Amino acid sequence: MAKKKSPDEVKHRPADPNVMGLRPEVLEQPITQTLEINYMPYAMSVIISRAIPEIDGFKPSHRKLLYTMYQMKLLGGGRTKSANIVGQTMKLNPHGDQAIYDTMVRLSRGYGALLHPLVDSKGNFGKVYSRDMAWAASRYTEARLDPICAEFFRDIDQDAVDFVPNYDGSLTEPTLLPTTFPNVLVSSNMGIAVGMASNLCGFNLHEVCEATIAFMKDPECDLLSILKAPDFPTGGQLLYDGSAMAAIYNTGRGSFQVRAKWRYVKEENVIEIFEIPYTTTVEAIMDKVTELVKAGKLKEIADMRDETDLNGLKLTIDLKRGTDPDKLMARLFKSTPLQDSFGCNFNILIAGMPRVMGVRQILEEWVAWRVESIRRRTYFIQKKKKDKLHLLKGLKKILLDIDRAIKIIRDTEADAEVIPNLMIGFGIDQIQAEYVADIRLRNINKEYILKRVAETEDLEKEIEDLQDILDHPQRVKSIIAGELKEVEKKYPAPRHTEIVYEHQRSDEPEPEEEVPDYPVHVFLSKEGYLKKITPQSLRMSSDQKYKEGDGPYLRWDGSNRDELLVFTDTQQCYKTRLCDFDDAKASVLGDYLPTKLGMDPGESVVWACVTGDYSGHLLFFFQNGKAARVELAAYQTQTRRKKLTGAYSDKSPLAAAYHLKEDLEMALTSSEGRCVIFHTAVLAPKATRSTQGVNVMTLKPKYHLETARPLADTAIQDPARYRARSLPVAGALLKETDRGEKQLSLLEE
Repeated sequence: MAKKKSPDEVKHRPADPNVMGLRPEVLEQPITQTLEINYMPYAMSVIISRAIPEIDGFKPSHRKLLYTMYQMKLLGGGRTKSANIVGQTMKLNPHGDQAIYDTMVRLSRGYGALLHPLVDSKGNFGKVYSRDMAWAASRYTEARLDPICAEFFRDIDQDAVDFVPNYDGSLTEPTLLPTTFPNVLVSSNMGIAVGMASNLCGFNLHEVCEATIAFMKDPECDLLSILKAPDFPTGGQLLYDGSAMAAIYNTGRGSFQVRAKWRYVKEENVIEIFEIPYTTTVEAIMDKVTELVKAGKLKEIADMRDETDLNGLKLTIDLKRGTDPDKLMARLFKSTPLQDSFGCNFNILIAGMPRVMGVRQILEEWVAWRVESIRRRTYFIQKKKKDKLHLLKGLKKILLDIDRAIKIIRDTEADAEVIPNLMIGFGIDQIQAEYVADIRLRNINKEYILKRVAETEDLEKEIEDLQDILDHPQRVKSIIAGELKEVEKKYPAPRHTEIVYEHQRSDEPEPEEEVPDYPVHVFLSKEGYLKKITPQSLRMSSDQKYKEGDGPYLRWDGSNRDELLVFTDTQQCYKTRLCDFDDAKASVLGDYLPTKLGMDPGESVVWACVTGDYSGHLLFFFQNGKAARVELAAYQTQTRRKKLTGAYSDKSPLAAAYHLKEDLEMALTSSEGRCVIFHTAVLAPKATRSTQGVNVMTLKPKYHLETARPLADTAIQDPARYRARSLPVAGALLKETDRGEKQLSLLEE
């Protein structure tokens, strides 16, 4: 009798695709299992094998490229076509020729992204400070390794690092490059992995070497006094903040400000900018300045142009007569990328695990790794010398009786018996016998043999010295310090980025933008057109012009310096200032807010208010009958954020809103024609913008809350009929006498 199948077996049994044309059954798989099997290997591969640098300061793509160029004899040799290098590198890096060439470009001297370029380039390799300058194709450019790369490959053939097979097992490649200095702190590096990122700034080579030597002598030394601050190939000025820099050195996270260098040419009345922050480009700067000039915020600038040439970067700003260049530059630093921040995230792979470390921890890991490299190199050299000494000791044994050795070889009939006979005749081992047997006939003389044997004493001393190095870690650190001092002498490195301390900035002018203060009338239409009109202009003409199908919605009286909050139907709030809008006339349509504020496609304005001093509350009324009272101060931010998400609850569409300066009675009406009057004091204020609020009006399923406005602004003659003793209530039907001549609409202040 056949065994009955279990329900699980029946459920997961694949269907027969040949029966009635059925397709095979797709088996279900838990999402956790899918992530573990499919996504986690990919994520770990990106983290470990692609995006995060290791202790030698390189990502795998950098290491594969440089090692290939070393194997091509491009260290100290002539240049070759970049296309040739790219093709050879594909034996180690299978990610495609374009990715390999992009890596080479970013390491090149022509591109200028590193303090010490690793690729000596010839041809157009673009510029790090230009977004639009494209580099030439690999078939047009040439390259070779820069001389400083000798510090990466000095010990590569002496077992200082491990080698592993490449992706197809046909070649081997180093897992790390045995750098003689902490390249991880010298070469800037950035990478974005899955769920984490890395952003390492560069430091001056001379300072890094000095700091490493000082750290090896005293691990608790003051690194900030030696390794003063980061350094960038694009120069500029680093605005030094002691506490922020100390936090970066201790934790590996934080940020600091870098600004451009400039000079004022009085004869031509122009400002010349010749060094910019590492994190920006000339195009980004010019785009932002152009935007501000068009918006009327930089009226002192007559023209700006890029005059970069073979002599280097230069942006020229033509000034209008009477402009103070210091005040203008202070404003440009505040509102353009001419002053930018660099965010540090010292995330490095240590033994295959990503770790965010401070500078002291990085030096500790590098020194430990370099000590191990030196010990491995020493073991390798010692073994070579021991092998040679062993051969020479065998040679020494035949010194006194060379003729006997010749006789043994001559009298041996079979070639295979020569080595055994020499071993028996002189009491030497097989390796020594092989060495003696391979000596050329012309070298079988006492002078040659005596010279070889004389090396024995020197080899014994060298082997003893190498063993002393292995037995005393302090000697290993002395060797590292000596190599660091040698690097300092061979590759002099003046600072590119100037450090500007706080006391040097104390007399700088405050970059306060002078906004004129005068009264204005603001009008907002139903379609989202806003007009700011002065009282004088409004007295001359008060007839407002609207687009066909549009009409008046909100109106405020305020000051040109007031802030405006604009709420949209996607629960977002856009913050702007009235001074950002040009003074208009009643006869124009005004500024279309979705375009002016850069709203998302399809987003539209539902309400707005002038903040004043951010006192009072905002009342939000939703179509589901709920009301929320939110402190206006919840929308005040320290930074000039232009957009706030989650401005109000998204659980129900907004029916009305009101800026409440003092408690009063509100009248709500529903689409059923019912009305409720309640005092706003019963609504507890909330600091959370997205609060759902509380029920104030009970609604039948097919009806919704339609309008809300202060009782004083309605035509209700019998308010007692509609007042609520407790909330929520359904409300009373509106009498004809209380309806007024017009329907209630969204609130106006």
